[in-house]
Amino acid sequence: MTSRHVFSLIASCGKAFACVMARRCRGRGDQAWFVVVAILLGLAVTPVIAGSDRLPIGAFSTLGKGGETVDGWRVTELPSVESARIERVRENGAGVVAIAANNAASSLVRDITWDLSAYPNLLWRWRVSRVISAGDVTVKSGDDFAARLYVTFDVPAERLSLFDRTKLKIARWIYGDDVPAAAICYVWGNREPVGTNVWSAYTDRVRVIVLRNADDDVGNWVDERRNVAEDYRQAFGEQPARPNGVVIAADTDQTGESVTAWFGDISAAF
Repeated sequence: MTSRHVFSLIASCGKAFACVMARRCRGRGDQAWFVVVAILLGLAVTPVIAGSDRLPIGAFSTLGKGGETVDGWRVTELPSVESARIERVRENGAGVVAIAANNAASSLVRDITWDLSAYPNLLWRWRVSRVISAGDVTVKSGDDFAARLYVTFDVPAERLSLFDRTKLKIARWIYGDDVPAAAICYVWGNREPVGTNVWSAYTDRVRVIVLRNADDDVGNWVDERRNVAEDYRQAFGEQPARPNGVVIAADTDQTGESVTAWFGDISAAF
């Protein structure tokens, strides 16, 4: 099977799914579709045990300054795409994660699962240096964002259409069982109105929701709270599947621009 054929089969998996596949096909010569940006799952998923009103997913505030690794998280990158710089920094006495992309793309992934019925909300803080002036959520060539946060889901096969099951089966046959079936992507957009809620330019298995834009506190820390369970119901028209990952990213490989995104603590909550 040529890389062209591979691309035609799995391009619909979209930006959100590329890096996990990259881990599987590195060295096989399947390079054509890697223009799709990296992300998502790959290794063992860590279960979260209930028992408090908040479940920490990214306790970045406890991090020391310096270094590119974050315990419990892993970096995903793309062959043939420049890597963004990921580092631990401190602001106002607290640790945060900075992702600096200059015509580049990288993601930081936490493989984790929890019960959305007990903890339907996701809380986090983020900040961006600027927005992507050429960003456009509606087209592939503009599918860059100053900051992204994904929640990925392990959707049971019986919930998928025959077409989607076939695409997913082929992708998992080629790249392994870690390819996720759905994702919600929260973004700091550009000119799109806040509240824009559309399918990814690459796939109808990733719902993109614009939380901030060029008019919203660029350069300042902003706190977010999203009901992930409700966002899933609205996007996919069914009861939420179980989450199996959280991803943070900044990417500018489509537009060639430069941006830095900072992420503070991330947690699930009731």
